[in-house]
Amino acid sequence: MTSRTCRVEGTMIVQRRAVTAVLAAAALLLTAGCSSDDEGGGSPGGGGDTTPSSTAAQSPPSGQAAEETPPAKGSVEVVRTVTEDLDTPWGLAALPDGDLLVSSRDGGTITRVDTETGRKTELGEVPGVSPAGEGGLMGLALSPDYASDHMVYAYFTSASDNRIVRILYDEQKPSGEQLGAPDTIFRGIPKGFIHNGGRIAFGPDKMLYAGTGESGEEGLSQDRESLGGKILRMTPEGEPAPGNPFPDSPVYSYGHRNVQGIAWDDKQRLFAAEFGQDTWDELNAIKPGDNYGWPEVEGTSDEAGFHNPLAQWSTDEASPSGIAYAEGSLWMAGLGGQRLWRIPLNGTEASADPQAFLEGEYGRLRTVVSAGGNKLWLVTSETDGRGSPEGGDDRILELEVS
Repeated sequence: MTSRTCRVEGTMIVQRRAVTAVLAAAALLLTAGCSSDDEGGGSPGGGGDTTPSSTAAQSPPSGQAAEETPPAKGSVEVVRTVTEDLDTPWGLAALPDGDLLVSSRDGGTITRVDTETGRKTELGEVPGVSPAGEGGLMGLALSPDYASDHMVYAYFTSASDNRIVRILYDEQKPSGEQLGAPDTIFRGIPKGFIHNGGRIAFGPDKMLYAGTGESGEEGLSQDRESLGGKILRMTPEGEPAPGNPFPDSPVYSYGHRNVQGIAWDDKQRLFAAEFGQDTWDELNAIKPGDNYGWPEVEGTSDEAGFHNPLAQWSTDEASPSGIAYAEGSLWMAGLGGQRLWRIPLNGTEASADPQAFLEGEYGRLRTVVSAGGNKLWLVTSETDGRGSPEGGDDRILELEVS
């Protein structure tokens, strides 16, 4: 049994019940108190077990070759600041020429960043965005056929729901006229002041995946008829993708709380990061049709029928948003944790304990995207209303990792 508190917008409603969660060989006694909001408004390292937990990689079955695993310890070097003075940056997409598109959650705009000079060019405001709380203009993704169709996909909160649109980006038109009218391909995802999900990405199969939140209504996560608390898989036109686990449904996996990180490894396996409530944030290996437990369980559980995370963290250490894959590891951006986590992989399990980098150096970290090879783009999130007053503006960093 997990404790039941509600992490919302900087305050906690606490039910004073002592709880014991047994994980590995350690016991953690949780007592009533005050915790941070869902996206981590508290100070880093402010509570909970300070050691992240991972599932150790097992020996492969007889006759199956073991995968090569990365070193147990890695490294991160901040090469440079690409650009700064960004307003509530959230989604990031790399253009074929190396420039970046970044969304402003609260401003509802898309800006192009020249990665050589750092110059920013605002392409325009996306009509229909209704920012409030954790909602607004969030994830961005380029069409898998971007070279020919020039379509940019965006996930945003409207006045009535969360939805996904695609927008024609015509670089040949005059400045201020380059974004076409949004074409809504998918609508009806529950919206709330909290837990709007928001990450979208095209997979190796050229299908569009979206991480959603349960909008603060826990029961939606276990309801397979609801779009809240799910990972969705759809065609580029917004239809349920062929091969989905449930007939005529875009639902790919369920039992999630608030998914803001999606990435694939070099074997085309899907991983996702999500916020826990007051005990454990999770990194999960995603299998179609599996139930990831929320709200029945949080973190690792012995209860049958739920897919356990491959790694978990106390909520003050992570509050995870974006994830990316590079150099044999997953890299996870932490908001409340204000650090970048490296999780080395052996298949769909962690091959060694997660390792933290950049702790407190750049404040809240929102999005991390592969830049090819051993490089990553990392986006900070100090202007989202939960950063430190002295945190300054937000920036995009270029990293080299191993």
